Amino acid sequence: MDEEKELTAVEQEENGSGTETDEIVRDDTAEVEQEKPKTRKERIAFSLYDLASVVGTAVIAIMVVFTFVWRFVGVVGPSMQPTLFENDWLAVSAVPRMPKAGDVVIVTQPNAFDEPIVKRVVATEGQTIDIREGHVFIDGEKIIERYIAPDVMTEREDLDNYPLTVPEGQVFVMGDNRSHSTDSRSSAIGLIDNDYILGRVSFRMMPFGKWKVGMEYDYT
Repeated sequence: MDEEKELTAVEQEENGSGTETDEIVRDDTAEVEQEKPKTRKERIAFSLYDLASVVGTAVIAIMVVFTFVWRFVGVVGPSMQPTLFENDWLAVSAVPRMPKAGDVVIVTQPNAFDEPIVKRVVATEGQTIDIREGHVFIDGEKIIERYIAPDVMTEREDLDNYPLTVPEGQVFVMGDNRSHSTDSRSSAIGLIDNDYILGRVSFRMMPFGKWKVGMEYDYT
C-alpha cells in the first residue's frame, strides 16, 4: 500500500510538472506570436492612422489661432494706396490692445457706407490734430508720413473744426490715399470709438511675399 501511495504521489508530481511545462510552452508561443512583424497592410494602416491624427491636431490648432489670434480680411477700393491695394488680403490681429498712431486698423463702426473700412490711425485720445497747408500736425508738430505718396497733400474736407482734440476712447483715422479716402475728416465717418476697431493689421497675406505694411510716421 505504501509503495502504491508513493507511486501515485510521484505520478501526480510528474503530471503537475508536465502541466506547468505545457503552460510555459503556451506562454512562450503567445509571446512569439505577439512579436511577429506587422504585415505591409498593417504598417500602411498604422501610418495612415498616425498621419490622420497629426493632421487633425494641426487643423484644430490652426482653427484656434485663426479664431482667437488672427482674422483674414480683403481690401476693397483705393483709399489706402500706395500701402494697400484692392484685393489684397490682410492678417488682422484679434488680440485687443489700445490703438496707437500709425496702426492700420479695420473699423466696424456704423457709417454712411454700411460696411467695414480699413484706415490708418493718425491721432489717438488726448492728441490734438490740425490739418493746414496740405500737412498734418499733431500737438502742434508737423509729421512726416512716409506711407503716403510724396505728391499727396492732405485736405480738411467737410469736418472743419480744427485744431481738434480727440476725445477719450476715440481715434482719428485717415486713408493713405488722401484725395480718394472718406475718413474721419468727413462727417460720413467721423471719429472712431475704440470699441469699433475690429483689429490691427499685422501683415499682408496676398499678394504672396509682400508681407510688410508700413505703420509709422516721423516728426520733423
